[in-house]
Amino acid sequence: MQAILLNKTGNPEVFKIEKKEDPKPKKDEVIVRNMAIGVNHIDVAIRKGQYQMPALPLVLGNEACGIVSAVGSEVVDFKVGDRVAYATSGIGAYAEKTAVVANCLVLPPKELTDSQVVAVLLKGLMAHTLLYRVYHATLVKRVLIHAVAGGVGHILCQWAKHLGIEVVGTVGSDKKIDFANSIGCNHVINYKTSNFVEELGKITNYNGVGIVYDSVGKDTMLKSLECLWPMGICISYGESSGVVEPINLNHLIDNSLYLCRPSLPIFKNNRAELAITAEQIFAMVKKGIIKPKITEFNFKDIVKAHQLFENRTNIGSVVLTF
Repeated sequence: MQAILLNKTGNPEVFKIEKKEDPKPKKDEVIVRNMAIGVNHIDVAIRKGQYQMPALPLVLGNEACGIVSAVGSEVVDFKVGDRVAYATSGIGAYAEKTAVVANCLVLPPKELTDSQVVAVLLKGLMAHTLLYRVYHATLVKRVLIHAVAGGVGHILCQWAKHLGIEVVGTVGSDKKIDFANSIGCNHVINYKTSNFVEELGKITNYNGVGIVYDSVGKDTMLKSLECLWPMGICISYGESSGVVEPINLNHLIDNSLYLCRPSLPIFKNNRAELAITAEQIFAMVKKGIIKPKITEFNFKDIVKAHQLFENRTNIGSVVLTF
């Protein structure tokens, strides 16, 4: 099979498409012939060497949608020919075929295309975790979402609006403002050209927000804490601008703030939780509540896909197809 290998960390050009031996399923695994593959910020961070990973070379990618081509001896819930998707099984999706633990698979509805499935699955699972599991967002009524035009951000915003939550969103470019408004933001701030703490203060009459969803990291984290009202929570779920430097806990004292760094595989490790949440996400797409913005690249154009993230010009979800 063909696979996109990361042989060394660096810029997007370090990726190489190479022949690799087809995977064989362990007793609890299936082999998925991938039809569409999600590209996410975590892939970019690993490629740049931002996180310590197992020895190179690696095949990156957390999510894909495809067809089961082989099953392990103990797999009973899936069979060859089933259309499936996965997002919580670990890396390895940047390939024509991937071995996936059966408990990590979900069954996407026929009404959604392969690209739609991978545009919303991982990001929808994270949005659900942020809105319902880390803290019930409906209790605070007003939130700040950084990078609201990004993959998770644009789904998180649409879901929050569906729940009746007031959303203040930040973007890194004026070119993304119209899109942010179109997905339901009540207010949009360009955090690159203005002080988002001051702008948020004006918007909220200096009362702040109950939750900040921060996927930017290094450039925003300390200022995000300044946006919270007393006993508010900052949820850090990404670091697109770089790793957050160690935080002095005294930054939390004045307003008795909370800070959380959730891991999606832990929150969605339970099979029932994963399946029920995925079904809910797909249903919301079918109903038009969540409308994913999708940019597609051919599998061989992985460098171009990562350059889109590198240039910080991506809007919505990025998908590789064959």
